[in-house]
Amino acid sequence: MQNAAVLPDELLRRLDVPGPRYTSYPTADRFVEAFGPAEYRQALRQRAEGATVGGTPPLSVYVHIPFCESVCYYCACNKVITKHHDRAREYLLALNAEIEMHVAELGRGAPVSQLHLGGGSPTFLSDEELGALMVTLKDAFRVAPGAEISIEVDPRTATPARLERLAAMGFNRISFGIQDFDPAVQQAVHRVQSFESVRDLIEAARALGFESINADLIYGLPRQTPASFERTVAQVAALRPDRIALYAYAHLPERFKPQRRIVAAELPAGAQRVRMLGGAIAGFIGAGYEYIGMDHFALPGDALAVARRQGRLHRNFQGYSTQPDCDLIGLGVSAIGRMGATYSQNAKTLPEYYDAVRQGQFPIVRGLALTRDDLVRRAVIMALMCQGRVEFESIELAHLVRMREYFASELREMEALAEGGLVELGDEAIQVTASGWYFVRGVAMVFDRHLRADRMRERFSRII
Repeated sequence: MQNAAVLPDELLRRLDVPGPRYTSYPTADRFVEAFGPAEYRQALRQRAEGATVGGTPPLSVYVHIPFCESVCYYCACNKVITKHHDRAREYLLALNAEIEMHVAELGRGAPVSQLHLGGGSPTFLSDEELGALMVTLKDAFRVAPGAEISIEVDPRTATPARLERLAAMGFNRISFGIQDFDPAVQQAVHRVQSFESVRDLIEAARALGFESINADLIYGLPRQTPASFERTVAQVAALRPDRIALYAYAHLPERFKPQRRIVAAELPAGAQRVRMLGGAIAGFIGAGYEYIGMDHFALPGDALAVARRQGRLHRNFQGYSTQPDCDLIGLGVSAIGRMGATYSQNAKTLPEYYDAVRQGQFPIVRGLALTRDDLVRRAVIMALMCQGRVEFESIELAHLVRMREYFASELREMEALAEGGLVELGDEAIQVTASGWYFVRGVAMVFDRHLRADRMRERFSRII
C-alpha cells in the first residue's frame, strides 16, 4: 500500500463527496438529548461492576481545554478566544469537580493507558496550572506504566524551555499544529508562525526524548496551490516528525463562525485539492513515511506504523490509535466519551458546563445507547477503517448474523466499488485494495445505515 494510487478522474469525481471520518459509529451528529446524566451514570456503574467481577481494560481519558489567545479562521473546534488567562481558574475548578464525579462512580485509581490534552490550546494554561491538573488526574486515576500521555501544542506560544517542563510533568507525546508554512496561506487563516520556530521546537522535543512527535497539516485552505503545498510537504518531511496528520479543510461557515472571515473565492478548486492530496501522499511516502490510513502517516519505526503492519490499529475520537478498543472518559466542555455500548457529549458552552457541575451533575447534554444493529455495523466499519479487511466469519460469530443476508443490499453496492478497483469481494471477506485504502471512508460509508436513510451528507467534510 505504499505506492501513491493512480485513479481515473471519473472515479475521483464520484468519490469526492462529503462523508464521516468514523472516529465513532454511529457518528456524533446522531447523538440525542434523551441520553443525559442519568444514562451516563448508569454506564459508569456498569463498568465499575464489571471491574469488580472480572476486571476491565484500562481507560482512555481526554481533557478538553477550550481557550486560545487568537482565532484561526479555519478552526471548527470548540474554543473560547481570550487573552485573559485568569479565566482558566474557574475552568480548572470545574474540571476538578467533574473528575471527582467520575471517582465517585468508578473508585479512585481506575487504570488509564492513554491520556490526551486537546483543545483549543492546552498550552494556554500556565505551567503551574498544567502541573496541578496533571497531579489531579494522576491522583484520580492510576496511569499505567508505559501509558501514552500526549498534549497538543500551539507553536506560537511554546518555547524549548516550556517543552522541557511538559516532559517533566510526564508528557511523552506531543503534537504541533502547523497547517501550512506558506506565508500567504498563514495570513489568510490568521495563523502566522515561521518554519524556523517550528523546527527549533521539534528539535527540542526530540532532544528531550518525547516518544512520538506529531505534526498537523491541512490542505484546501485559502491561497493554497498544489505548488505551495508541495513546498510545505517537503519542509515538514525534512523535520522528520514521527507522525503526520493530514486533514482536508471543510468550509462550513454557516456552522463555524470564524470561517466566515475566509474569502471563499480564495479557496482552491476541487481539482487542485485532489492534486494537493495526491502530491502530499507521494511526497510523504517518497520521504520514507508509511501511509497509515485516511489522514495519517508515520515513520516505519513509530508505534502507529508497527500497529498498522501487525493488524493492531484502532480508531477512537482522537483518530487512529495503538490502544485497544477501550472506554473513553471525555472531560471538559464539549468533550465526547464512550462508555460500554454508549456515547456521550458534554455541554458545548461554558455557562452550561459550569451550571451542571455546580449542581453536582455530569455535564452530559446528549449521547446514544447503541442498538444491536449499531454494534454490528460499527464492527464492520471499524474493521474496514483499521485493518482494511472484514472477515465474514468473525462478524457472524461475534454478532450472530449472516453477513450475506444481513448486508445483502450493501454487498450489492460494494460490487460497484469492486469494479472501480477499490475493494475485492470474496466469499469469505471484503478486502480494501491499495487504491481503495486512500478512500476507505467511502468504502465504510456503504455500511452506514444512517447515511443510507438520508442524504444529509453536507454536514461532513469531503473525502478528498
